[in-house]
Amino acid sequence: MKKKIILLGICSLGLFSSCEKFLEEKPYDFLTGTNFYQNESDAIAGLNGVFSTMQAQTHYGRTVWLVTELPGEYMAVVGATTGDRAELSRYSYTANNGEITFWWVNTYRMISRANDVIEKVPPISMDEARKNNILGNAYFLRALGYFELVRSFGDVPLILNPVKGPNDDLRPARTAKAQVYEQIIADLKFAETNCLKENQIVAGNKGRVSSGAAAAMLAKVYLTRGSSADAKSTDNQDALAACNRVIDSNLYSLSPVYGDVFLPDKENGPEHIFSVQFDLPPNIGNIIVRQNLPAALGGFASFTAEDSFVNSYAPNDVRKDWNLSNKAGTATLPQYYFNKFRDDRRIGNDSRVNWLITRFADVLLMQSEALNNLNAGDVTKYQGINKVRARAGVAPLPLTATSKDAFVDLLVKERAWELCDEGHRRYDLIRLNRLKQIEKATFNRDIDDNHLLFPIPQSEIVLNSNLTQNPGF
Repeated sequence: MKKKIILLGICSLGLFSSCEKFLEEKPYDFLTGTNFYQNESDAIAGLNGVFSTMQAQTHYGRTVWLVTELPGEYMAVVGATTGDRAELSRYSYTANNGEITFWWVNTYRMISRANDVIEKVPPISMDEARKNNILGNAYFLRALGYFELVRSFGDVPLILNPVKGPNDDLRPARTAKAQVYEQIIADLKFAETNCLKENQIVAGNKGRVSSGAAAAMLAKVYLTRGSSADAKSTDNQDALAACNRVIDSNLYSLSPVYGDVFLPDKENGPEHIFSVQFDLPPNIGNIIVRQNLPAALGGFASFTAEDSFVNSYAPNDVRKDWNLSNKAGTATLPQYYFNKFRDDRRIGNDSRVNWLITRFADVLLMQSEALNNLNAGDVTKYQGINKVRARAGVAPLPLTATSKDAFVDLLVKERAWELCDEGHRRYDLIRLNRLKQIEKATFNRDIDDNHLLFPIPQSEIVLNSNLTQNPGF
């Protein structure tokens, strides 16, 4: 789907009515929810509108790595002690944090557009398999949105239908996490059943959701819920089964060269399961390359890598030299910066770099995590993590039984080395119950339970009197 996305103004609000005849005539100069979804082309354009929300800088074009990576332990904000980004990095964020607000607003915007597709596409007369694939994509994106929200904010309003008018509930209350998780899982199961397999997606539609992407996301959802107070006894087994469906499909594999995973010229390759698509103007580009580069290389010098992370890599780990650099032209920088995402055709702020939401290495590591959770004595838990290590050029972990906690420590390190700067870290540390320990060990910073969630944006609470704030904010 590396192409210019069609942006549509689809209005679903009908706030006024009248018996005047001229107000009852069919409008021809704008699109509404009643005159747009008429055929397959409309359905595709509507789905494109859902995907387009993800490309905003204030969503997966920038905000995603600020809210997920800065609250980890290996990325620092350059030269700032106040402001939205510094607050995220220092765990001093408040309900007025702009990036947290962007994350909430744009995720709900994606959900709202997905709801439009889910409601409006079923009556369209078209091939049922193609229709269900479109719906599967929309269900996946709605599930992804609610998964981002529930692990960021906890209980959140669960809105499953388009808002059509003033009689709809415009001030929804928060829904219990357990119910939100059930909806996420139901949506992803629909997506896995109805989306095309990876090898059925034609080149021009790469970037659409595959059945494998839905299975991979299900695995992450089950592992996350399984680590929470809402856990079900089957969560880890279900996560393992979902990982195995992805692995056993033989449709995905590790790229032989680690760096190839991140190069725009090799995008949508065998390791890429689901990515947000970006491209150069006139399409929408990704700002991540310039955000990470130092000023000497035409960047913003916004972030650096913590020394403890730089020094944690094994000497022969190829991922270190790809992910990190302290060279800017001929000058040596005092600190390392993240060099993971690169584009030799970048134009100003814009690069072709896709945002990787899930890839095969993540699935292999999740398989190891699920196996460890189910039976710490099962040495097959080393298979996934050792495949990832082998590609990195480091020795395999010995196949000896370890305690569950000891293996979690290995996973925490491996996921950092492999997946740094890809939007996983805050979620990983919380799911694996290591955030407090790592923040204390790295920064001597005590994290209270309140900061395991973000605050509900204050602007949303002002607009919606039925929203309650998370404790401590």
